[in-house]
Amino acid sequence: MTNSIYDKLDTEKIISRIHSLAPDTPAVWGKMTVDQMLQHCIAAIEVAFGEKEITVKWMMRLLGKLVKKKIFNSDFQHNSPTAPEFIFDENYDFETSKSTLIQKYSRFSNEGKDAITVMKHPFWGTMTYEDWDKLMWKHLDHHLRQFGV
Repeated sequence: MTNSIYDKLDTEKIISRIHSLAPDTPAVWGKMTVDQMLQHCIAAIEVAFGEKEITVKWMMRLLGKLVKKKIFNSDFQHNSPTAPEFIFDENYDFETSKSTLIQKYSRFSNEGKDAITVMKHPFWGTMTYEDWDKLMWKHLDHHLRQFGV
């Protein structure tokens, strides 16, 4: 069975995992601290809502379109490159970041497909609601596993 950002029970499971994090939860891999990871995940969700824009060079847009199907149908790799707009290298308030991530992620199950306003991702290209479902769930799951939850 596939997990879905639109399913309330799946969302509750993800939120429970987010609540398992603490300000000092160490990363299993990668360079981000837990508060930076929360900000990174918030920014990725904001792209779907049309609240954050990222700039992607034409060569990377082409690459995104070429690898989209493979990436969306497999586990995300550790230490994958990311757009500069998704790199957060300062310190952030953990509780505020955690609360914001929960609130934004919950919009998917509360509002359903209406939450998503962007159907052309700057890197991945044309998106369906199923594409957004896979991308958002896999991305957050990947980073929660990065912190052992």
